Amino acid sequence: MAFAFSGTAYAQTDSVSTDDVEFTTIPTRADSIKAYQKKQDSIKKAEAAKATTAPAAEKKADSKQSLWQIFIAGFLGGFAAFLMPCVYPMLPLTVSFFTKKGGTRSKAIGQSALYGLSIIVIYVALGFIITLVFGPSALNGLATNGIFNFVFFLLLVIFGVSFLGAFEIQLPSSLANKMDENSDRGGLIGIFFMAATLVVVSFSCTGPIIGSVLVDAATKGERLAPAIVMLGFSLALALPFTIFAMFPSALKSMPKSGGWLNSVKVILGFLEIAFALKFLSNVDLAYHWDLIDREVFLSLWIAIGILMCLYLIGKIKFAHDSDLPHMSVPRTFITIALFAFTVYMIPGLWGAPLKSISAFLPPMSTQDFDISSGTGSAPAAAPATTIIKEKKYEEIFKRLPRVKGVDDWYDYDQAIEVAKQLKRPVLIDFTGWNCVNCRQMEANVLPKPEVLKRLQNDFVVVQLVIDDKTELPESEHFISNVDGKKVTQLGGKWLDLEMSKYDNNAQPYYVIINEKGEPLVKPHGVLPVEEFVKYLDSGIAAYKAQAQQ
Repeated sequence: MAFAFSGTAYAQTDSVSTDDVEFTTIPTRADSIKAYQKKQDSIKKAEAAKATTAPAAEKKADSKQSLWQIFIAGFLGGFAAFLMPCVYPMLPLTVSFFTKKGGTRSKAIGQSALYGLSIIVIYVALGFIITLVFGPSALNGLATNGIFNFVFFLLLVIFGVSFLGAFEIQLPSSLANKMDENSDRGGLIGIFFMAATLVVVSFSCTGPIIGSVLVDAATKGERLAPAIVMLGFSLALALPFTIFAMFPSALKSMPKSGGWLNSVKVILGFLEIAFALKFLSNVDLAYHWDLIDREVFLSLWIAIGILMCLYLIGKIKFAHDSDLPHMSVPRTFITIALFAFTVYMIPGLWGAPLKSISAFLPPMSTQDFDISSGTGSAPAAAPATTIIKEKKYEEIFKRLPRVKGVDDWYDYDQAIEVAKQLKRPVLIDFTGWNCVNCRQMEANVLPKPEVLKRLQNDFVVVQLVIDDKTELPESEHFISNVDGKKVTQLGGKWLDLEMSKYDNNAQPYYVIINEKGEPLVKPHGVLPVEEFVKYLDSGIAAYKAQAQQ
């Protein structure tokens, strides 16, 4: 009986339903690893998204900074144009005209302000027209286009020779006469055409300066560059007319017109020719002509500097110059500064780095004689042991600026293979033959000991030159997914890589990646030494953390 009861109790307990009960599954080791990998994948995706969006923000900031630089260059050009013989003498005449015509001081100020605004509108409109005609994509390509760089060289030489007095660049006289006739109208239209008359009549003096600042702006690759540079130029040109209309008595303290105005014009002519050599050097480097070495370039600049000094002390005279019975104090100080700068360049003929102007010079690797090393090519560090014995494109880039002690590579795929063998991250240096900021980084940041030791010991460094004109084998031609155009040159291949993988087309641009080509940290452009060291350290830390996973 007891046995029967016990059996019944057991039977009742065993019959309880477990359909609604949720049991906790104890994970196996394989399940744990799978969950961990899933979590790490989500972290990587988040970091990749951050690395993708960060360059866009940095690119926007760099663009803003570049536009400010363009504006300042235009403003300085406008101030130089104001000091030209065709413009400066017009200041007292124009101010006197508005003062007498307005009757009252407030009307004179208002009319002169409209006059200045009209000048700004005319020049900015010119900048927008240039943008519309060429388009943003064409402007972006000017900086690396060899034909355009050579055309710019010729234009600047022509402008410089014009300023030296060989000839004058003028618009048709019929256009000037038409503008002058319309300026006789009253009201706003008359004032506008007065401004247009100044623009046309002064073109023989302002034209070369306008051409120079437009050339410089166009090579920055910014869509609004021509309009921004014209805004700065016209603002500097128009402000004096408005300011002196507000304070006409200040005209008495201004220097009188005279021979010094032509001296300003001649000095600008020399500077135009010196500036033109930079564009010729760009073409020489990109197409590997190997004609303008660093010492040849410096010799030409030194010769121009000496001629400028001789001109300022009156030993050289041009067609429109007057006699120089004595030197003024400002002229003396300008001569001293110019002579000192010329002397400063001379040691560069024997390999002195000349860091303050190194960004504008051909790279040190083009130097035939370097007293510090006995050779023009900078020695690289002893290469780490790899199965790759021959560097691709090394012969092409023997003149490329390099940092002494760094074992550079020049092909993306080779750098990835080396990184796999050495267990190091890759530092991609998107650079260019014509990149001024790249030269500044190579002269003032990368050779610093704290940077150099990291580049030597912790990275595989690859320089990808986005403006090189070397033709690719036909088998390596491809259609870009960025713009749909056929890529046939080595530089175009690396530019397409930068734009397609890292959403940027600026130089310099530094990207730290792993062996899979994935960015480890946010890419960067120009950085000071301390920030660049932090950037490298963050890449090293990210690589090590990833390797431990």
